Formats: sequence, structure tokens, C-alpha cells
Amino acid sequence: MFEHYKNGDPKTNYEKANQSCHDSQDKYNDVVTFVDYDHPLIQEALHHQDGPLAAIPIALKDNVNTKDLKTTACCHILDNYIPQYNATIVEKLINAGALIMVKSSMDELAMGGTNLTASTGPVANPYDRTRISGGSSGGSAALVASGAVAMAIGTDTGDSIRKPAAYCGVVGFKPTYGRISRYGIIPYSSSLDHVGVFTTSVKDAAISLEVLAGRDDRDMTSINEKPEPYADLLNSDLHGKTIGIIGNVIDSIDNENILDQFNALVDKLKANGATIQTVYYDEALLKTLLPSYYLIANCEASANHSNLDGLRFGVRMDGDDPTNVMINSRTHGLGPLIRKRFVIGSYGLFEANQEKLFKKAQRIRRLLVNATMDLFKHVDGLLAPAAPTIAPKMDTDSADQLSDQYLIADNWLILGNFTGSPSITVPLGYDHGCPIATNIMTKPFSDQLCLDLASAIEQASGFEPMKGDR
Repeated sequence: MFEHYKNGDPKTNYEKANQSCHDSQDKYNDVVTFVDYDHPLIQEALHHQDGPLAAIPIALKDNVNTKDLKTTACCHILDNYIPQYNATIVEKLINAGALIMVKSSMDELAMGGTNLTASTGPVANPYDRTRISGGSSGGSAALVASGAVAMAIGTDTGDSIRKPAAYCGVVGFKPTYGRISRYGIIPYSSSLDHVGVFTTSVKDAAISLEVLAGRDDRDMTSINEKPEPYADLLNSDLHGKTIGIIGNVIDSIDNENILDQFNALVDKLKANGATIQTVYYDEALLKTLLPSYYLIANCEASANHSNLDGLRFGVRMDGDDPTNVMINSRTHGLGPLIRKRFVIGSYGLFEANQEKLFKKAQRIRRLLVNATMDLFKHVDGLLAPAAPTIAPKMDTDSADQLSDQYLIADNWLILGNFTGSPSITVPLGYDHGCPIATNIMTKPFSDQLCLDLASAIEQASGFEPMKGDR
């Protein structure tokens, strides 16, 4: 997709992409805010048209701060928030010449996996408008899938880039924790949040990482490693590479079509030189992944968003005293899912509960991280389907949350956030006209290896986007 825009006239590219973004919004409701051509985000980028993303239209998830442009994280309590500074990644994108077209829809405060909770309404899947796009970065995924933009920024706390990418048939890449600065990103869970990208190819994801990566002293979690020429170094040769198939995930999937296409891919990877091993986690330990994630993420979210009270920050509702102002502001400004998660998080942070809940979840996280690192002693990458089903219908009742398919196959991508590992979703094929995908995860700091393996998977899958509704 980047090649399509390369060396194009910036204003022409903007005008075409602007129309495409409006069309995408009309169909899928994936845009929160459009960026005018005369806005500094565009005008400053025009001074950098020798950059690696020159004249390429992109989207930003609406939790990325943009100076003098509303940033709401799709939450009513932030309806009046206009940042006074740009996030670090915005500065990097401008300096690379990228045309920031829109702020994309997301689950409220990035908490959710459906993109049904945005204050602007649900985001539809470009392959089937009765289905979800996935979340929380569903607007970004839909915009890339519809062809409106060539790349979109997302954030990923549990699988919020990689699962929407699977549902929408695009590449979704979450690099190593700290590889991309989070300065200026409205947080969810500080120890789990990653910034990443949606693209239509692994090579475009590699180019994007070159632009976005690098040490940022304004983000204390930013790692001190210089970016590499990831795209130029891409190598899809699988000889000498060992790929571990996560048996727990495979055994938990009921969809035979997904399993058949995944197994066919594995056969191709083996034929192309890869050594294939089936590996297993302790089943009981793996089933603690999701509940541990919920406790850690929601406890950290409760602390991160304690300032959204209508007094210090956010839209203020009237009240007889400060307590009532806070109650009224939060009741009006926060959706029911967010209020529920804040209650869970606050309960876990009560001093009497920290040892038996929050700290216990952190200890379980360490056991899962250790188990994953032990597997990486024997394999170069861990591979499994990115989701056990195609994108669910918008009106589908909640899945059986105690089933192995939900606890394991639907949520194993959280391992990438617990470990901080690079992890990338690559489209694989179709089931009933909707995309299915696979995901490869490698050990922390091995972003080049992750991209290399993804490139090999991309070539083996031969995935081609469908036309149809898109």
C-alpha cells in the first residue's frame, strides 16, 4: 500500500484519502475526527516530503494526543479535551512526512475488545457490516481494511491491535514493550500498554517501525536501543528456524475450517525449511491468564484515570458539593463497562485486597512469563491462530467465558503483553467470506526476527483481500 502513494503529490493524496475516509466513515463509522488540510498536522508534514512516509495517508487512534485537535479516547468525559502538545509518535510521523487524515474510533478509554463501546457508536467490519471490527483499536483496523488509509496507529494492552487485525484481514504489529514511546498516549494499563500499527503488508509494518521506534526520555519505559532498518533487513528464509505451535490453543478451537487452513500453512512453512514443534503450557496455569490480566489491567486503569473526576479533569457535571460533582461527572461521562472495570480495579487496590488479588495476579503473570521464556529456549517463535472464530456478529450474546476456547484460544495473545514480546497478526484466509489470521510471537527485543517470520508466513499464506462490501 505504501508503494501506491510513494512519490505522489501530497495534496492529491490528501484529497483522495479524505474522500476515502469519509466513505469509510459512512459505511463503518470508524472515524471520530477529520483533519483539515490547513491543520498544522498536515501543513508541518508538507515540509518533510523527503521522509520515509512522505505523502502517505495514515490514521491515529483517538487516544493519541494531537495538539489543537480534540482527543477523546471515545469517552464522553473527555468530550472537551483538546491537547496542548503532540504525542512523541505524532512528532515522528510528521517528521517522516505522513499525512494524518483522521482520529479513529476505539472502545471507550481503550477498554474492550469489540469497538461497540465508543461514545460515537459501534464500528462495523468492512467485510460484513453486521459483524464487529474488534477492539479496542477497531476504527484503525477498519480504516486500513477499507483502503481509506495505508497505515493506522493502534494501542494494544491485551490484543487490541492483533485481534482487530485478524477480524479485518490486515497486518497488526505490536513490537517489544518500550520499543515505541507512549508519551502523549492516554493510558489504559501502564505495564501492559504497547503502541503498534495496522498495515496491509509486513514490509509496510517494518517501515512504520523504523519511523516510530527509538528512545524517548519523556517515557521512562522507553528502551535505549536504536531503530534498525527493519524493512531492508527483512528475510523470509526459514531454514534454521524452529517454530513452536501452541498445542493448548489448537486443542481449544472448534472451527475446523480455521484449523484446516492453519495446518495447511504449517505444512507450507515446513516445506519452506522451518522446523515445526508442538509445545504446551501447563493447562491450569494458562487458564489463569485472562483473570490475571483483568485484575492487573483494571487496577492500573483505576489508578491511571483517577483524575477523570470532573474536578481536576474532564467534563464537569453540576453537584451540591465536590463529592456529588465527581459522582455526577463520572456517572454521566463514563460508560457502564468502564464503571464496572473501575470498580473491579478499585476493589483490587484496596489495601486489604492487594495481597490476595492484585499482587497474586502479578505473581501469576511472572509464572506465565517464565513459562514463555522457557519455550523460547527451544523455539524461535510461537505460532497459533490469532482468533478461534471469524468476527462475531454485533448482536451475538457473550461467549461462554469459562470455556477453553474463550479462556485460551480467544485470549492467548495476552501473553505478548505479559512478556512484552513482539507479536504480529498476519491474514491467513477466509471462512464464510470473513478473514481469519494467524499470529507469531518471538522473545522480547527480537523485533526483526518477528518481522522475518511474519514475512515468511505472509508469503506462504498468499492472502488476497476480497472486494465485496469493502
